[in-house]
Parts: sequence; structure tokens; C-alpha cells
Amino acid sequence: MSEPFPHVPYRRERLSPDRSVRAAREFAETAFLRRSVREFSPDPVPEDAVRLAIAAANSAPSGANVQPWTFVLVRNPELKRRIREAAENEERENYSWRMPPPWLRALAPLGTDWRKEFLETAPLLIVVFRSDFHQTEHDRVLHYYVSESVGIACGFLLAALNAAGLSTLTHTPSPMGFLREILDRPASERPFLLIPVGYAAEGCTVPDIRKKGLAEVLVER
Repeated sequence: MSEPFPHVPYRRERLSPDRSVRAAREFAETAFLRRSVREFSPDPVPEDAVRLAIAAANSAPSGANVQPWTFVLVRNPELKRRIREAAENEERENYSWRMPPPWLRALAPLGTDWRKEFLETAPLLIVVFRSDFHQTEHDRVLHYYVSESVGIACGFLLAALNAAGLSTLTHTPSPMGFLREILDRPASERPFLLIPVGYAAEGCTVPDIRKKGLAEVLVER
């Protein structure tokens, strides 16, 4: 049995109600600016800002504090090309016959298809891997609440990249096993999310979609 963690004092400034609301409003206004971008500029981005965003993601809570994630930062043009080709191969199959008609109808208004040029154009890709177990000297230790933990970390990551003024897309080519092979990751890891990162291209457009209002998603008792 593992030894319990020692406890240390938790220190966090308590904001006044006005400051608290102001901070929440500023964060929300920044969050409202985020959109899924599929037209990226090839211009380089400040990689230190991206590393800080990944550090923020790494601070996310996780089941039993196992932190079951790895973030692979890809800038190599050859790796990006291979990722694009493999993703397009899978997506071509998805759009041709794997996706059932209701799924295709749901996607149709967004105008997406199997072409994924952004995987090469964006200056950086972040591939998030989930770890379902880790190997000790004597045993394989399973991780718990992995999907929930990695999902929370990805939320932190997207929010931090957005706060840094960078554009992103949450891309989930299915199946994604090719990412583990191309990026030479161990068998204990499985791809979870592929995130192009960069600046939106000049003239970039996004679908004019509507988000549900607060009254539609908030229930107070």
C-alpha cells in the first residue's frame, strides 16, 4: 500500500465578490472568442507560450493524481506530412462509408470533408495521448478515470492556448492508432486528441453557429 501524501497548507487569495465576478467575466469574454479554425497561417507562433499552456494542462486534476497524459509537440514538417496523409486516409474512409447517414447529415452544415490541409499548414500540432496503465518494476498498475482526467486536461490546454491568442482545432480522426506509430509512443499510450495550433489565416472564415444560451444549459435548484 502506498504511503499517504503529506498535507501542506493551501494558500489562495480570497477575491472580493466584485473582483471575482470581474475575473470570471474577463475569462468568459476571452473564451467566447475561441472558434474551431481550419484555415491556419504558416507563420510561427511563440513556442514558450505553447509550453506554458501545456504546463497549465499538466496542472489539471486527475484520478488518484496519476496524470495519465502525454503531450507530444510536433513541428517537424515530415512528421506533419505523414500525420496528414494517414489522417486523410482514415477520414476518406469515414466520409465514404463508415459514418452513418445521420452523422453525415449532422456534419453537412459545417462543410467539413476528408481533406485536412491544416495538419500541414499549422506551424504546430499537439497530440495528446492517454495512458491506461504504467509499468513498475514488478507489476502493471492500471489508471482510473482516464477519459475524464485527460478530457479535463485538454480543456485546460485549449483555454490556455486561447488566452495566449492562438487558434486551435480539436481533431479526432478515427481510428487514431497511426499517431502512436508515427510518433513512436509506447503501447501503454493511446491517442486521445490531435490539436493544430497557430494563427488563423488571413481571410479565414468560420461557420456562423449559435451556442446555447445560459438559460438553456443551467439548472438552478
